[in-house]
Amino acid sequence: MTNNRNIHGASSDLIDAFTETVRRYPERPAVVHHGDTLTYRQLGELVRTLAHRLGSGPGVVAVPATHTPDTVVALLGILAAGGAYCPVDPAFPPQRRQDMLAAVGCRTAVGAGIAQPGVRVVELPGTTTGTQDGTQAGTQPGTQAAPERNGPEQPAYLLFTSGSTGQPKPVVTPRRAISATVDSLRTLFGLTTEDRVLQFASLNWDTCFEEILPTLTGGAALVLDRDAHSGSFPRFLRMVERERIGVLDLPTAFWHELVLHLAEEGLALPECVRLLVIGGEAANPARLADWAALDTGRVRLLNTYGSTETTLITHAVDLHGPLAAARDRPWAAGDRVPIGRALPHVYERISEQGELLIGGPAVALGYLGLPEATADRFSEDAEGVHWYRTGDRVGRAPDGVLTHQGRLDGEFKVRGIRVDPAEVEAHLAGHPGVHAVAVTGTTLAGRSALVAYVVPRAGAAAGGLGAELRTYLRDRVPGHLVPSRITVVPELVLTASGKVDRAGSHRLHSARGADAGHGADAGRGAGEGAGAQLPEPEPAHH
Repeated sequence: MTNNRNIHGASSDLIDAFTETVRRYPERPAVVHHGDTLTYRQLGELVRTLAHRLGSGPGVVAVPATHTPDTVVALLGILAAGGAYCPVDPAFPPQRRQDMLAAVGCRTAVGAGIAQPGVRVVELPGTTTGTQDGTQAGTQPGTQAAPERNGPEQPAYLLFTSGSTGQPKPVVTPRRAISATVDSLRTLFGLTTEDRVLQFASLNWDTCFEEILPTLTGGAALVLDRDAHSGSFPRFLRMVERERIGVLDLPTAFWHELVLHLAEEGLALPECVRLLVIGGEAANPARLADWAALDTGRVRLLNTYGSTETTLITHAVDLHGPLAAARDRPWAAGDRVPIGRALPHVYERISEQGELLIGGPAVALGYLGLPEATADRFSEDAEGVHWYRTGDRVGRAPDGVLTHQGRLDGEFKVRGIRVDPAEVEAHLAGHPGVHAVAVTGTTLAGRSALVAYVVPRAGAAAGGLGAELRTYLRDRVPGHLVPSRITVVPELVLTASGKVDRAGSHRLHSARGADAGHGADAGRGAGEGAGAQLPEPEPAHH
């Protein structure tokens, strides 16, 4: 077992840390959005106003997650009120949004766009010149106290992971988990008040918290800019230089393409960048070699590992730059890229099967309303330490860092998001034209992707079934759960016990070239760009 400090040692609550930062740096820029700036004083007043509008202990509060200061104010205001933040993408299919709100018992939403009948809507205060009630930002009475907050075991936010039943599983993360993690990340990133941090990750996933929360509890500036998601590397790089971004937190797949773009165009990373954080899938050694060949020696390249159930980052290691260990040879194909060492607030244990278990204050409370699923993954030892079974097999290198060696289950990462193929299978099986289905992960055009093999029911028209199923899924699930290819096949491979063999079915029909037959290829429709296009930002890990 590894631990770096007293597991019961409590970090200060996240909102206390934010409030102290507002007190210390009231006139420093807190949030920069397309050139408009909110100071820490203005942001603190907006957060306090929203907290009072919500009232003390508002429960689970849904927020339409968009790349705007409104979402940042909503996150902090909900936490200040003692509530639990639950982001919902307005672009999700209506039924998916409804299922999410029902699963968490949401009765309150901040802002428009996602509210369902019976859900109270609380308006945000204005985030530029004044609040909704007409009070000018900067003139809020300083005597107003924030509503009383709940204790460290109370939920801070709820996010959803893929579930084998076809329904997403709500992960409940307590305040002590996010507070302890953010405390570690400020130190890991070496944040100062001079830093400007890009908000890049999707606001629906917890990677955005490692951009937002260490920044706004450390006095740095959080930058939101549409050019971060423009689909153009040149525009992205010009924005980084224009906004003087010092810290980037990018999905590994995005970083791979960025490195290729820099190498092929003979470009350098803007001088302002000092730290680049990656995570979500294994870093390609070839891209690491390309990165090292660029003028990047001044930039920390930090590889990270974590899951939703263990709160953002639990392990990290510098792969290149001023803090990286010296290598005796360049990176080469076949090298295992390490995922790092445990952060100070993390316990780790490796089982006899090689599975990584995470313990300590960063471990979530479990899956809301799903006691069996919670018991399968979460446990408590005799010393009262909470543990989570990650499902990841790991090994320890001679220098002590961990390397990832695959999954113990069928889960697979798509665009950095952990997906249970059984969830996609459950939705496809609900279509009246489907007799049997197998979904698995593979690599297409150098990117991780889902592929589905479908056996039609007797009498069903096979010719258009693939395209019909794609439309069927898009009406029910987010884009990362829509397979990149859906192929209609005559049969699936079964195991000796009669269960569907996903890997065997994939091998059989790939070998037969079935994808060229009755398949429906998602192409860019599945959310993955091509060539020089930037992939849609998604979580950097989890």
